Amino acid sequence: MPFRVGDDGLRVRLKVAPKAAANRVTGLAADADGGCVLKVAVTAPADKGKANAAVVKLLSKEWGVAKSEMEIVQGQSSRNKMLLIQGGGAALMRRLTDWCGDKGLETK
Repeated sequence: MPFRVGDDGLRVRLKVAPKAAANRVTGLAADADGGCVLKVAVTAPADKGKANAAVVKLLSKEWGVAKSEMEIVQGQSSRNKMLLIQGGGAALMRRLTDWCGDKGLETK
């Protein structure tokens, strides 16, 4: 899973595709480090943080987490990003792991 619990909340590894046809979560994928990333597509361009804002908005709506509790903490100008969700990391990890199962997301 792309989730890791930390002292400050839950960290989510993302791979973002800007300028896509639709805003959506497209699946899970293995990355070069042998880990897992959540693949996200957004219609916003990678220009002046527009794609980052679109990612936060999409995942906030999808997961029912306030946008104010989410922040891109790594990879602001890269397709590979780290999202921090502040709060109870362990409970969030269980909830989002269940969400992945409910969505039928598998590592590709």
